[in-house]
Amino acid sequence: MKRKWGMYAKIIILAFMLSLAGCGQSGEGKVRLDFMWFSDGGEGEVMKEIIENYEKQHPEVDINLVEVAFKDVKTKLKTMIAGGKPPALVRINDTYEFADHAIDLTEYVGDKDKFIGQFEDSIQPFYVINDRIIAAPMDITANGMYYNKDLFKKAGVEVPASPEEVWTWDEFRTALQQIKASGEARYPMVWDFSGHRWSTMMYEYGGSLFDKDLTKAAVNSPEAVNALAEFKDMHEEGLIPDSVWLGGENPNNLFRSGTVAVHLAGNWMMGSYKDITHFDWGVTYLPKEERRSSVPGGKYVMGLKNTGVEKETAEFIQYLSTKEVNAEYIEKSLFLSARKDNKDLSYPMDDKLFAVFTDEFKNTSPQAAKDWGNQKVMTKNAGDLTTGISKALKGELTPQEALDEVAKIFDETIKQNNKQP
Repeated sequence: MKRKWGMYAKIIILAFMLSLAGCGQSGEGKVRLDFMWFSDGGEGEVMKEIIENYEKQHPEVDINLVEVAFKDVKTKLKTMIAGGKPPALVRINDTYEFADHAIDLTEYVGDKDKFIGQFEDSIQPFYVINDRIIAAPMDITANGMYYNKDLFKKAGVEVPASPEEVWTWDEFRTALQQIKASGEARYPMVWDFSGHRWSTMMYEYGGSLFDKDLTKAAVNSPEAVNALAEFKDMHEEGLIPDSVWLGGENPNNLFRSGTVAVHLAGNWMMGSYKDITHFDWGVTYLPKEERRSSVPGGKYVMGLKNTGVEKETAEFIQYLSTKEVNAEYIEKSLFLSARKDNKDLSYPMDDKLFAVFTDEFKNTSPQAAKDWGNQKVMTKNAGDLTTGISKALKGELTPQEALDEVAKIFDETIKQNNKQP
């Protein structure tokens, strides 16, 4: 009889352990947190170090970093949520789509206003939605210009050395023409195939995607149309190759080849370019027209509901958000911190490179943050902006016609959003 009870006890214990496994328990009885992750550079290795340190301090927690390609994050996350098996947390940039599935961190962070006040004000729309803290900022991003020092030197062109010396767009275009005339560069400039990156120029020309109240599209304003017309002219003049925007060529690879003078991209490319040794490169200031501007963005860490490990997930997110841990992550990953008190950091590269991007972020139009923080529209229609720009570059539509078409799409989405309860 005792043997039977012993056998039953083992079966019950085994069943109990299996049930725990479905609720976020590892095979050792630890609380397991699956962390969906993508990397732009080497930050995945940095996060593994941080996780290792956290697990030493919290031996009851086992964090499993699940690395996926950036382009697959949203698809995989939707599939897992639909299947009732979401990861505990995810690194993400487009937060709005998953806001309803996110843990509300408000009840875990203590003083809500104090927690929010730690981070840059311009990114608040990305992680505070419907008065809920649905994620925590990890880093901020800004667009800027990488340049090949060797090619500039051979062409006899000097870049602005301070914010007071920033080029106008006419002056910058003249510099690119001089580089082209030198015959030293395959292309004077490459520009990421991205409406987000193109909008940098639009804001500098005084344009915006929406009006100040975000109630109507403004992407077809005279200022925005002028910016697109200039962008088109630069392609037709051979200052920017058609191969990136119309042919799918990778601008990162082109710049790394050493045959391109300028790459307009985001600060996150610093980690990718740090190992370039066959030419000297640097970062310089974006041109201005009516004003200076970049476009703010960032990456966030979001906890998911219905995992059974919400408390442990929220505690780890709080840990990642602390000044000390954030500084370690930012410095080693070569990023910019979202925390207001983590601006004076010690990078394993020239601090001046990061200072330029920080200055671009500081001088960015507030409307740029509002526009791209309007995720109700941009999550759905960012691709339509890129398509519209491409149509103008191909000559299928004039810049005005192309942006009129984009504005119509934006306005229709706004209209549909207003109908929803």
